[in-house]
Amino acid sequence: RILGQKFNLRSDQSEDRMKEIAAYVDGQIQEVLSKSPGISALNAAILASLNIAGQYYSLKQDQDEAAVRISHKAEILSSLFE
Repeated sequence: RILGQKFNLRSDQSEDRMKEIAAYVDGQIQEVLSKSPGISALNAAILASLNIAGQYYSLKQDQDEAAVRISHKAEILSSLFE
């Protein structure tokens, strides 16, 4: 449930995983609602979506940077065995 509404979703993810995701999204919207009294549910959902997207892109950048560091270290280790 998100904002008290039940959604029928189809996904490759498990039902439990989808419930976790829905709970996370609902929590993010509720957080926006609690910090912005009087905001509409639609605007809260949009702001929560932007917050979630920002979190995603930050994590993706961290992952990409870590992959580059790991690749570089793997090249160094590989060169030691040549």
